[in-house]
Amino acid sequence: MGSIALERADVVVGVDTHKDQHVAVALDGLGARLGELFLDANNDGYAQLLAWAMSLGQVHRFGVEGCGSYGLGLARFLRRHGHPPVEVSRPPRAGERRLSGKSDAIDAEHAARAVLAGIATVTPKLADGQVEAIRLVKIARDTAVKAHSTAIITLKAVLVTAAQELRDELEPLTDFRLVTACACLEATGDFADPNVAMRHTLAALARRWIELHDEIKIHSRLLKTLTRAAAPELVDAFGIGHDVAAQMLITAGDNSDRVRNEAAFAKMCGACPVPAGSGKTSGRHRLNRGGNRQANAALYRAVIVRMRWHEPTIAYVNKRTADGLSKKDIIRCLKRYLAREVYQLLPEISAARPPETLRAVA
Repeated sequence: MGSIALERADVVVGVDTHKDQHVAVALDGLGARLGELFLDANNDGYAQLLAWAMSLGQVHRFGVEGCGSYGLGLARFLRRHGHPPVEVSRPPRAGERRLSGKSDAIDAEHAARAVLAGIATVTPKLADGQVEAIRLVKIARDTAVKAHSTAIITLKAVLVTAAQELRDELEPLTDFRLVTACACLEATGDFADPNVAMRHTLAALARRWIELHDEIKIHSRLLKTLTRAAAPELVDAFGIGHDVAAQMLITAGDNSDRVRNEAAFAKMCGACPVPAGSGKTSGRHRLNRGGNRQANAALYRAVIVRMRWHEPTIAYVNKRTADGLSKKDIIRCLKRYLAREVYQLLPEISAARPPETLRAVA
């Protein structure tokens, strides 16, 4: 990481993005502020931004906040017009905000200075291919799974307050039989009667559970098809499967070659150790609480499967246990190893590797 060597005539633009309006600030190559622009978050506004920036000099780079959300449209527009942006991942720390204040223009200027200083160097995800489709289907599936769990939990909580006769009939049943029985309940009579309202509510929750159950099956089948088509080697790796593979692909993005190396990918997943040494404790490391926590959780699930069924992993666990490491420490080591393996199996990375090397990794 280092500052960019630019001439005064070069222009660096930082953009603070919001749903309906973006704010841009331009700096010259020496860091002097050239101006600011408020623009609508649509194609007309993006064209206005590009024309404004080019009128100030030779545009070197755009730094855009939120390239995965509010800034995605702008990032796509700039990429189409030959100005691939740099993603600025976060605003300044609270201490800096206390000194310089907080406004959209100030945030945009910080974004530009982060690019100029070489702090912001991340290539945004393209979000225009198979992996973006996987991400969208996974959102639909994950939200359905959450609502599915909420429905059965709520049903059981409501059943606790039902009349004793209804409780005696329904509580001994397994979840599936309970839902089936509740879905058949008929609410006839005056809805001002709590017993009638109880039967109506139980039936509604049960039918919701059944609908979500069927919806999840559809999403899961589609997710399996898309994931296998995108990364068959990754899906077939021991302990990975479609769900973990989908999350790994989403973390890397459609352009997985934007991740410089396997160490950078491990950092993205929060699987790399963080130095915590000082003085006599030099060389000490601590748990990494950063990175993509969904990716970290996916690595954890795969590691747990391997610790139970994968012979090389079992042998490693036994060896490290004999060395005195705790189970938590061993899992952290295994997640780091698995992140390295997953990186080599990402589509654009594996395509660039010799076939015999890829087989050795898998």
